[in-house]
Amino acid sequence: MTDRPKKVTSAHVVRTERPTPHVIRLVLGGDGLVGLPVGEYTDHYVKLLFPQPGAVYPTPFDLDAIRRDLPRDQWPQLRAYTVRAWDPVVTELTIDVVHHGDEGVAGPWAAALRPGDPVHFLGPGGAYAPSPTADWHLLVGDESALPAIAASLERLPIDAPARVFVEIDGPAEEQPLPSPGAVELVWLHRGDRPVGEALVEAVRGLEFPPGAVHAFVHGEATFVKELRRLLRVERGLPRELLSISGYWRRGFTDEGWRASKPDWNRRVEVEEAAAIDASGVPAP
Repeated sequence: MTDRPKKVTSAHVVRTERPTPHVIRLVLGGDGLVGLPVGEYTDHYVKLLFPQPGAVYPTPFDLDAIRRDLPRDQWPQLRAYTVRAWDPVVTELTIDVVHHGDEGVAGPWAAALRPGDPVHFLGPGGAYAPSPTADWHLLVGDESALPAIAASLERLPIDAPARVFVEIDGPAEEQPLPSPGAVELVWLHRGDRPVGEALVEAVRGLEFPPGAVHAFVHGEATFVKELRRLLRVERGLPRELLSISGYWRRGFTDEGWRASKPDWNRRVEVEEAAAIDASGVPAP
């Protein structure tokens, strides 16, 4: 993924919605969004800036000045969120935030927002959109990947075959995912199972259709690692046909995961290369 230059975009809340009990949908607007470079990818993401309690920030919002003039414990926290939708005509950006009561940073922040409240972010970045030439598509993810999966399904070519697996807490978290494609969607209800366990089982048990697949697999890093091995080593999927990344990792804060992710990715690549070499199959 590549980030847009570190320029802060300022917007305001137009409205909030609750598509499911645990999702808060933020619809943002404002002149600051005019010309925002969103639309090329379906996994566009922005890095929301969450204010620290009690901190007073300059108006207009100036991240460089904040980091220059305020102590580090007053700097806004950053969290990456995928863009659910972008409407350049009315200049509205939609972001879904998972809310589990008082847990975490983003959920309570989003729950407290009201129309007119300011929202600041960095980005967008992004790298994936469904290939129009693929024979079929595979999309897999937990709640953190659901906005990108939803946006990707809307972008599928007419009647393009797609197998989609989404893991969520339970049936109340299901939501409509319209698409012009020929989509076979499976909602996997996690219950008390570890995050991603059901996804690994589902993909491992899938009978792959013939032809070239373009795959998108994102979510908790542990299950993503397992599915990467399955797709790259066991199924021989070429890297250029696979968008795969751990959006988060159990037991890590967002900051901790961002700091450790480069090393994690390097280890995964080394293990993957060794496994491909041991299999005797030419690296895809």
